[in-house]
Amino acid sequence: MTRRVSWSRDALDELKAEVDYIAADNPRAAQRVRDVLDKTAAALSDIPTGRPGRVSGTYEKTVTGLSYVIAYAVTGDRNHGTVTILHVIHTSRDWQPESWPRQT
Repeated sequence: MTRRVSWSRDALDELKAEVDYIAADNPRAAQRVRDVLDKTAAALSDIPTGRPGRVSGTYEKTVTGLSYVIAYAVTGDRNHGTVTILHVIHTSRDWQPESWPRQT
């Protein structure tokens, strides 16, 4: 029951911005953050275990050990669907239901 995981352009851009920001001060920490975010997203292919998202039709996975949430959607059937990573959001960001936080 492995689902395919894909990343939206927004999620890739947000991931890059977060990693670049951290790397300016600590490249090793930036790589660790990227690795944990990648691993968390990949694990969603086996069991998408997030809570219902603040935007209808989405889910949110808290990233263990980091201050990030991965927002995603699941499409297709239970066994062969796709998990699409929609956004990578730092938990310090606040956003209203049914909208995404703006990238600063």
